[in-house]
Amino acid sequence: MTLEPTPPSSGSSSVSPSESSSPSGITLLRGQIMHTPRNPFEHDGALVTWSDGGLAFDETILAVGNFTDIQRDYPDATVVDARDSLILPGFVDVHVHYPQVHMIGAMGMTLLTWLKTRTLLEEANMANDAYARLAAHNTIQSLLANGTTTALVFGAHFASAQAILFEEALKTGMHIVSGLVVSDQNLRPELEVSPEQAYEQSKTLIQTYHGEGLHYALQPRFSVSCSEAMLEVVGSLMQEFPDVYMQTHINENVDEIAFVRELFPASKDYLDTYDVHGLLGPRSSFAHNIHVSDRELARYAETGSSVAHCPSSNMFIGSGIFDMKRHLAAEIPFALGSDVGGGTGYSLFKEALMSYQGQMLHDNGYLLGPSHLLYLATQAGADVLSIEGIGAFTAGNRADLMVVRPPAGSSLANVLTHSPSAEASLSAVFTLAREESVRQTYLAGKLVHEKPI
Repeated sequence: MTLEPTPPSSGSSSVSPSESSSPSGITLLRGQIMHTPRNPFEHDGALVTWSDGGLAFDETILAVGNFTDIQRDYPDATVVDARDSLILPGFVDVHVHYPQVHMIGAMGMTLLTWLKTRTLLEEANMANDAYARLAAHNTIQSLLANGTTTALVFGAHFASAQAILFEEALKTGMHIVSGLVVSDQNLRPELEVSPEQAYEQSKTLIQTYHGEGLHYALQPRFSVSCSEAMLEVVGSLMQEFPDVYMQTHINENVDEIAFVRELFPASKDYLDTYDVHGLLGPRSSFAHNIHVSDRELARYAETGSSVAHCPSSNMFIGSGIFDMKRHLAAEIPFALGSDVGGGTGYSLFKEALMSYQGQMLHDNGYLLGPSHLLYLATQAGADVLSIEGIGAFTAGNRADLMVVRPPAGSSLANVLTHSPSAEASLSAVFTLAREESVRQTYLAGKLVHEKPI
C-alpha cells in the first residue's frame, strides 16, 4: 500500500476561516488523522493520513491537514492535544437490531432456531414502553461508545417502541435510519399485524419522523414472515414516499432460503420475492446475502440496491462467509453491519477484523488491508445510505468523529508505541481496538461520549 503524502499547506482541505463560525466555537484537534475519502477497492492505497495533523471543526469539518498550517489559519481555535491518539471518522453501521440489545451472545443455534427460541421472545418485550425506552437508550449509547455516529437500525414490531427509538436518537443528535418492522406470518402472534395495520402505522411514523433529523426505513422483516399482501403494502409505501429507505434480510441461511422457496413457489429466487413488489432500488439495503445466485447479483446491480455485510453474525450463527469478490465484480455497494444481537457486539473494529479473517479463509476471498477496513466502516456506509456529508474528513462534512486511544499498558498501546508506519498503526487498531479504546465520540462537533482517563 502506498500512503498519500502529507499535502502542503496550500493543498490542505479547508473552508476559508472567514466563512466559518466565530473562532470561539472552533475546535482544533491535534493527532494522527486517518480517513479514506476515496474507495481503496478502486484506487491503490486511498488512505490519507497526517502524522501530526490538525482537524478544525465546529458543527462541520472546516479544515484538515498539517497541524501547524491549520493552527495558522485558525489561531483562535480551542486546541485539543490528542497526539497520543488516532482520529478517525465516525463509523457508519448499516445493519443493527435495536430490540436485540440485551441478548448478545445467544450461542449454539442456527438462524431459524435462534429466532424462535431466543430472538422473537426478546423482541416481544418491546411491547412494554419502559423496556423499549431502556433498550433504545442502551442501543444509542452502545453505538456512540464504539465510535458509531450513523446507523441503519432494524427497528421494533411495535409502533410505540419505534417512536421511542426515534425520540432517543433526537436527544443525542445521532444520525439514524430506522422504521417499524412489519410481519404477518410465521412469527409470534404478538409480533404480527395485518397489512392494513402495517400501512397505517408505518405511514403515521413516516409523517411524524422522516426528515426531522432522522430518516425512515420501511422494514419487512424477511420474506419468511411477510405474505404477498404485506410486501405489496411495503411497495405501495415506497411509491407513496419515494425518499424513504427499505431494509430487509436475504440469503442468510440455507434453511431460510428453502423455506422462502416453499412460500413463494412462483418466484425466480429469494430476491425476486421483493423485486416483484418494487422493493429494489438505490435506497434499498439487503442484509447478509451470503448464498446468492448470479441472477440475483445482476439484479442488484441493475437496480442500484446495496448489501449489508455482517461478518461476525454470519459466523456466530453459522450462516457462511460473504463472497466479497463476486459482489465487487458485480459492482454492488456494500458496507459493514454489526447485526446485534446475532453479531457479537457494536464495534465495527471487530466487524472489520472478522471480515478480514473471513476473506482469508474463503476459497475465493479478497485480501483486505487496513484502508479497505476503514473504508468499509466509514465512507462505504455513507455511500450505501446515499447520505452526503459523512464518512470522511472532507471540508463541509458533518464533524462526526472519534478519538482512539487505548488504555495505558494494553496490548494495543504497546504495539502502537513501536509502530513503524500509519498503515501498521491502523492494522493494529483494527486487530486489537474495541470499545475501551474509543475515548471520545463527536456528533456534529459536539462531544457526546467520553471515557474517563
